[in-house]
Amino acid sequence: MKIIRYQDSDGRICHGADGRRIKGDILGRFAITAEKADVKKLLAPIVPVQILCIGLNYRGHAQETNAKLPEYPVLFTKGVGTVQNPGDPILIPTHLKSEEVDYECELAVVIGKSGKNISRENALEYVLGYACGNDVSARDWQIKRGGSQWCRGKTFDTFCPLGPCLVTADEIPNPNTLAIKTVVNGEVRQESNTRDMIFDVPTLIEFLSGSTTLLPGTVIMTGTPQGVGMARKPPCWLRAGDSVTIEIEKIGALTNPVQNEA
Repeated sequence: MKIIRYQDSDGRICHGADGRRIKGDILGRFAITAEKADVKKLLAPIVPVQILCIGLNYRGHAQETNAKLPEYPVLFTKGVGTVQNPGDPILIPTHLKSEEVDYECELAVVIGKSGKNISRENALEYVLGYACGNDVSARDWQIKRGGSQWCRGKTFDTFCPLGPCLVTADEIPNPNTLAIKTVVNGEVRQESNTRDMIFDVPTLIEFLSGSTTLLPGTVIMTGTPQGVGMARKPPCWLRAGDSVTIEIEKIGALTNPVQNEA
């Protein structure tokens, strides 16, 4: 099932599937009604309670950045205020200025039920579904000005586009066989497959739930493959007027324009 979140003509925020409005809570009990989904504006498919991100999780990306493969998943967070809707702009910071804003296509995993100390074997039972994600990153703030912490460069407003829908887990029994790519202004910049992950999705869920409760509505950003703008020669940073599309097999395409912050 492909679940969307949208605003209708009356300003109501709803979920829908198969062209019909959903009644209830997609993180709990819900049903597809007979009412047609009146989609005035498409929104990010989930309002996360937290966003957990994994850095350096594709072998190709580690190679292009000359980084040693990590022993454990590298965890950082993005603020929930970073979420952006499909079609709405990625804003390049101008107040806390950045000139090195980068794209990162990622498979986003949405946790559907609470769990702690989850085993790898049972991990996918806790997944509600999957979406396309873009871990937009201000590399100057991430690397040069962040005091060795990544969060400042990762958590500006609009730096986590999600969408265009949430594909339920039953339609993707193995999330580590999916083609994934980024297209900027019609040019393919990243192209890989989720099988190149160093730590696969079940392993990430096992690790992130270790001695830690994962709450329903948690979004896990699972890392990005090779081809980021930072690693190109010369680097290719996002600029106002660009268009960025994240495509993932079985999920669809998430497109956002790029603008300067007002």
